[in-house]
Amino acid sequence: MNNIKIGGVLNASAVAMGCMRLTNVQGDIDRVIGTALDEGINFFDHADIYGGGRCEALFGEYLSSHRDIRDKIIIQTKCSIRPGRYDFSKSHILSSVEGSLKRLKTDSVDILLLHRPDALMEPEEVAEAFNELQSSGKVRYFGVSNHNPLQIELLKTAVTQPLIVNQMQLSLTEAGMITSGLNVNLKNSESVMHDGSVLDYMRLKGMTLQAWSPFQQGFIKSPFVGDYENFPKLNEKLDELAKKYGVESVSVAGAWILRHPAKIQLISGSMNPERIRAICAGADITLSREDWYELYLAAGYRLP
Repeated sequence: MNNIKIGGVLNASAVAMGCMRLTNVQGDIDRVIGTALDEGINFFDHADIYGGGRCEALFGEYLSSHRDIRDKIIIQTKCSIRPGRYDFSKSHILSSVEGSLKRLKTDSVDILLLHRPDALMEPEEVAEAFNELQSSGKVRYFGVSNHNPLQIELLKTAVTQPLIVNQMQLSLTEAGMITSGLNVNLKNSESVMHDGSVLDYMRLKGMTLQAWSPFQQGFIKSPFVGDYENFPKLNEKLDELAKKYGVESVSVAGAWILRHPAKIQLISGSMNPERIRAICAGADITLSREDWYELYLAAGYRLP
């Protein structure tokens, strides 16, 4: 497993295990998490809302029976999504972290992300919460999720800790942050920028982009890998390159993201041990420039 340096400060596996579906595991959770560890994954992504908190609790049960691994892994969790609203208030951030720590059965988390932007955000209030969490040792590092550059800059008017992560949706079929950069100054659909050039911004600021739903089409819909009905050309190319590199098609889809020089971390949400192995294999291959662009075109995008 190749490693990357999150925000320039944390050595982490290029593939992280997203724990949103832990409650869906049919059978042995130890085998699922154990497979991830065996494949070199040392980064586990959580959120207080995943499974209504049950996903963190299940992971905490695993930690309590495998106490030797806590110092060898990185645990990230997120807060701010509440029923019918988002909440960056100091009281909610602090109470959310307390709940996560209790469920995860740990004294601290390595990274805390603000899950989705809150229109009522007061940067000074967020800063107070972050300062208290850092000084108490409950959170080591901080970041955001689904934020654009100006939202991050607004936070930074008060928050003094480096924001080392921004977690965004990115896949071969959801690559707007890449297509807009390749279609600058054109009047076509692919030139429309929805994120404020967030990918370039993060590279300039030394932030790590974490790609969520890297194998899914749309907003948390079905996987595009293997969907020959809706993505025939893309899957034909994935299969062709899988044979070339001696891996599975899903490995190639992940390698496409990891090939980008931004040193993106891929968040894998699979709970299937065989698929976890295949996804991790994608971190050990480097697509040629030609293969990368061929996949881009096979996904239906155009070059000017």
